[in-house]
Amino acid sequence: MAILKEMRFNFRFIVLLAVLVAGCSQSKIANRHIRAAQKINGLSFSRQEIKTMRAYLNENKNGYDSMRAFSLDYSVAPALYFDPRPDNFQFRKVSDSSNWDYPQDVSLPSSEIEIAFMTVAQLSSLIKNKKLTSTQLTKIYLGRIKKYNDSLLAVVTVTEELALRQAQKADEEIANGKYRGPLHGIPYGIKDLFAVPGYKTTWGAEPYQNQVLEETAEVVRKLEAAGAVLIAKLTSGALARGDVWFGGKTKNPWDLKQGASGSSAGSASATAAGLVAFSIGTETMGSILSPSSRCGATGLRPSFGAVSRSGAMTLSWSMDKVGPICRSAQDCAIVFNIIRGKNELGDPDRTVVDYPFSFNTPTDLSSYKIGYTKKIVR
Repeated sequence: MAILKEMRFNFRFIVLLAVLVAGCSQSKIANRHIRAAQKINGLSFSRQEIKTMRAYLNENKNGYDSMRAFSLDYSVAPALYFDPRPDNFQFRKVSDSSNWDYPQDVSLPSSEIEIAFMTVAQLSSLIKNKKLTSTQLTKIYLGRIKKYNDSLLAVVTVTEELALRQAQKADEEIANGKYRGPLHGIPYGIKDLFAVPGYKTTWGAEPYQNQVLEETAEVVRKLEAAGAVLIAKLTSGALARGDVWFGGKTKNPWDLKQGASGSSAGSASATAAGLVAFSIGTETMGSILSPSSRCGATGLRPSFGAVSRSGAMTLSWSMDKVGPICRSAQDCAIVFNIIRGKNELGDPDRTVVDYPFSFNTPTDLSSYKIGYTKKIVR
């Protein structure tokens, strides 16, 4: 019984310690702080127990205060990192062959609205065959951002100067026979957790709304190497939580009374509304899948470690994943194939693994069945 009583006391002490150390701004923790904290936590300590723990609480608080005196960059990873693979887990080293089945003879619509809602695969065909320039496409999306963003609140920063410069470069390369692939000249937006030199990286939070991180996130670097055009930094719920950020609540394009869900709210909303051809989001627990579902987009949440998080704000080192939000599954596969895997020169994100990947479009869907839950039973 004495041991159980001691264990019970120690557990309650740890709970109280977490509250006091996190919230007490006083130089010393006094009895009155302990009495107030125990009420918040529904705990009860005797006068002797409070006297006993006060010295330990102050000792621990001094340790936390000393750690807070050190400046730690947001990108510094923990000394230990999470690897979810079971012991002796083996994965294929080589990808199977892919059949991307890109559309070959896409007609250029007369309406800019139709163009804005085309898939990446369709747009890439138009650009590759010189029926549409990257600059023309970029200006279509810039125009739509300026027209609809006041209603949607999906864009934090329009990277117009950078976008037009990248689009012009893409047009020049394609005209000279240097075609980089299906994302060459395609405008996209990225969740505003990723660093882009010369532009604010706000993390959706008011204290960081003027923050500029002069580095290039690994995902941005890979997309730039593929010739994609960065047109906007898209909203994230404050510190990657929900769809509310310092500028308001990001909306579902199909129902402005609804929020876009979070936290890749801007990525899903902007893609669904035709403000970008595709976007990049992040997910800890549903932050790609939930807004994609709410806004009617197609989101891909890759396996942990499949895409580098270097240059992005971390919410959870052992759970965060980076993935595309698009208008089709094929588009998601196209984008994922570009952003996946390690940096050839070494990646600061030690969790990244070069998993194999292949994609084949299904040729016959007649044998497939689609099921859905008509009524959710709780």
